[in-house]
Amino acid sequence: MNTFYDFSATRIEGQTLSMAEYADQVLLVVNTASECGYTPQYAGLQELYQACGPERFAVLGFPCNQFGGQEPLDNPALLEFCISRFGVEFPLFQKCEVNGAGALPLWRWLTKADSAFPQPIKWNFTKFLINRQGNVVKRYEPAVHPHELLDDINQLLQRP
Repeated sequence: MNTFYDFSATRIEGQTLSMAEYADQVLLVVNTASECGYTPQYAGLQELYQACGPERFAVLGFPCNQFGGQEPLDNPALLEFCISRFGVEFPLFQKCEVNGAGALPLWRWLTKADSAFPQPIKWNFTKFLINRQGNVVKRYEPAVHPHELLDDINQLLQRP
């Protein structure tokens, strides 16, 4: 698999979706959790999605319980939490693993040894910026707030 668009994942509502559906968009891929100190970043991610998307940019949220058990909710409860608490409209995917043997192939690709960012995910709300060609251009650690990404996102949106 060579680009982000070569993968698929299951939406939180249960439908399998090819990432090729996001071809020619700038993407921000984030592992999320509902009981983390960084959980308020959902609001900032939604603001980015509203400001830059959804035709040219999307945030893709992947809930994960691998870090301190901070995502105890099941998929229906997660969806309700994100909508009612933060007004999330960006696509969410089913709870998954992002590290180790059980990691989704997409997440193994994001962190593979020969990638530009060859390291496992360290915590919730790690973010990957994907260009229109489906390549990772930047990785942001959890402490980087969504509003700090706006310049990088806008630069990619201005490129063909």
